Amino acid sequence: MRMITDSRPVRLPVASVLGAALIWSSSFAVTKVALDRIPPMTLGALRFLPAAAILGVLVHTGPDRRRLPSPRERLFIGSAGLLGITAYFALENVGVDLASASDATLIVAAYPVLTMALSGRGEFSPLRLTGMLVAIAGVSLVVRANGAHSLWGDVFLIAGGVAWAGYNVLARRDGSGASPIVATYYQTLAGAGGFALLSLSEVDRWSVPGGADWLRIGFLAGACSVAAFLLYNHGLRRLDASAAVNLLNIVPVAGLGWAVVLAGERLTLVQVLGGAVVIAGVMLGLHRRKTGGGLRRATGGHHGTAQ
Repeated sequence: MRMITDSRPVRLPVASVLGAALIWSSSFAVTKVALDRIPPMTLGALRFLPAAAILGVLVHTGPDRRRLPSPRERLFIGSAGLLGITAYFALENVGVDLASASDATLIVAAYPVLTMALSGRGEFSPLRLTGMLVAIAGVSLVVRANGAHSLWGDVFLIAGGVAWAGYNVLARRDGSGASPIVATYYQTLAGAGGFALLSLSEVDRWSVPGGADWLRIGFLAGACSVAAFLLYNHGLRRLDASAAVNLLNIVPVAGLGWAVVLAGERLTLVQVLGGAVVIAGVMLGLHRRKTGGGLRRATGGHHGTAQ
């Protein structure tokens, strides 16, 4: 195997993760607007059922159809999906419904630290940890700039972060050797099934979505739940998890812009300054040793934070 001696091989993976982050950053504002007419669990079902169908077509018509995991391995992958999709997005949808899109984008910045803490000390380095803490400090500036917000909404969003960090730990234990798209498919399929059951509790609130709502659902399903996951998994094949999740600190910065454009929320100078500090922390956290410590082999599933 050829030795990697420079940073060129990681440019495409970094671009892939950044692309996923930019797509995910818009999901909070899109979700906030959609929740005006669609209940949280129903929105989750409408988002992930078509996403599972799209991924299913890609898996069962592509080359991976001959290398599918065993039933026992699918059960393990599915259990990760129930935690990382059903539990996480249920908590996120309720949190966004009670709080604001900008609150959600900011609280997400704490997820990389939670993920690192639960993943063990193997991926820690002083410089990378410093970068993450700098990014969190930038987020704290933005949080202070916010006006009144729902405490319960923030509690649900923080609980979602704990669920997502736990999912990362579980998904990394997957020994099936499934490709990223196969693992994502079975996780999404299980998560969609969980949401389908939860949505039955909202049957008395169901109504036919309008045309604009269907466009939002389509974006959340196709772009956020399929395209972004595939981009992120592509990047994760060459980056270690801590570097990838640190890149996702871009989500709060870009998400604030989407909150202004799509949800009509206000953006202050302090929030802009906080966003600049977040970017500085991301760049610091991307630093890696010349030994190639930032590279790793692919594993199934998706990690970090997802929207």
